[in-house]
Amino acid sequence: MSTLLLEIVTPERTVYAKDVSMVILRGVEGEMGILPNHIPTVTPLKIAAVVAKIGGKEEKIAVSGGFAEVRHEKVVILAESAELPEEIDVDRAQLAKKRAEDRLKGRKDEVDFRRAEMALQRAMNRISLRG
Repeated sequence: MSTLLLEIVTPERTVYAKDVSMVILRGVEGEMGILPNHIPTVTPLKIAAVVAKIGGKEEKIAVSGGFAEVRHEKVVILAESAELPEEIDVDRAQLAKKRAEDRLKGRKDEVDFRRAEMALQRAMNRISLRG
């Protein structure tokens, strides 16, 4: 079976580096499925899980924005932050979700809605992998 290398890198570390049979990610234009020998592409990413398919199983990684560079035999994701499911502190993510929801309910003249919405999306993405 043909594979490609998936690397997910943050400013702090390499979070994931494995040979996979398929990568599914959510770019700003929609969801993409990437197989070996995919046409080279660069796309900005939304806050969402990246799915790595290895044979018949899936591994999910919570990714918070960034860019994906697709080459014929490699996908490199440069993310602002990324976490494997076992690294996610669910209690902390639940608290972040509640804070973001509370901010969104606040007075419109005192809230940075874009920032609060992004915080809410990041928390929900993390919770969904551990839910």
